[in-house]
Amino acid sequence: MSARGGKKKATKLSRSARAGVIFPVGRMMRYLRTGTHKYRIGMGAPVYMAAVIEYLAAEILELAGNAARDNKKGRITPRHIKLAVANDEELNQLLRGVTISNGGVLPRIHPELLSKKRGSRVKVDTQVTVPEKRAERSKSTKKPSIKKGKGKPGRKPRVSRQNDKEAVPNSTAEDGPGDGFTILSAKSLFLGQKLSLTESELSKIGTIKVEGIINPTNAEMDLKEGVGNALEKAGGREFLDGVKELRKAQGPLEVASVAVGQANGMAARFIIHCNVPQWGSEKCEEQLEKTVKNCLSAAEEKKLKSVAFPSLPAGRNGFPKQTAAQLILKAISNHFVSSTTSSLKNIYFVLFDSESIGIYLQEMAKLDAK
Repeated sequence: MSARGGKKKATKLSRSARAGVIFPVGRMMRYLRTGTHKYRIGMGAPVYMAAVIEYLAAEILELAGNAARDNKKGRITPRHIKLAVANDEELNQLLRGVTISNGGVLPRIHPELLSKKRGSRVKVDTQVTVPEKRAERSKSTKKPSIKKGKGKPGRKPRVSRQNDKEAVPNSTAEDGPGDGFTILSAKSLFLGQKLSLTESELSKIGTIKVEGIINPTNAEMDLKEGVGNALEKAGGREFLDGVKELRKAQGPLEVASVAVGQANGMAARFIIHCNVPQWGSEKCEEQLEKTVKNCLSAAEEKKLKSVAFPSLPAGRNGFPKQTAAQLILKAISNHFVSSTTSSLKNIYFVLFDSESIGIYLQEMAKLDAK
């Protein structure tokens, strides 16, 4: 009550304050009325629109801030917003038709340019196509080669070429990832292992010709997203039942720990499930390096010769890609430097988006320089 006995005036609250949002609800209502004269607009429509736009703005700013931090910048630029949108699968799909001014372009190197420079793709093609031509020639000249080349050492390669046709599938299983996988760059490690950067599609991860595939997952070995979902589609019901049995036997996975299961229905022999730490958790960088080393140790225990590494910290809550690439490459290099022997001969990084490819190419070049 006031001194005169009247009621105290209540403070006015804006519609945004009553709705609990920061973005202006009244202005949203005005814009909706301006653009839609023929339709009735409910009182909740501008509130809902303000809340959705506020959430999108906060999400983009958070991801752009991570991109700025990875590039060691203290201010967010349009370039960081472009990278943030392209890095997130849902935002990239939502804003695929949007052009961000001064955002630049995504790092992308066409595979053909790299193959001509390094010769990696040419080698893979020659392994598959050349023996077929040689086999046709050997069929057409089968009788002369037997008569003339029996005791002459110069004719021995013709006999071996016929045997090469049967040996090609086995050699590609060990030395090449198979069809649909393009090797962009390669590097030799301390013990002679070959580290290859490979481009492909996520849906083809189950067809890669390696002995072990790394599956980044959580404590429950969930297969709902990313690589796990692609492996489930490739392996089918038999693979899913195997994961359920492994889950019962192993129990919840601790952070950085691994569990090895059968790769039913796929070209690989084993799937190595690993619980990847979340970005921002305690000692997350050390835990990520430990995860990579545990995956390599598990592959060596099974005497595997080749493994495929997808991008481990995947998803919205994952590591920044630049940081993850640095940590993973460092962990792999240190593992082979510290070990005396290893059964592993080929390690494939299988990447699915142009931004990750550009980052890993850059980091592998730094590793070569060191």
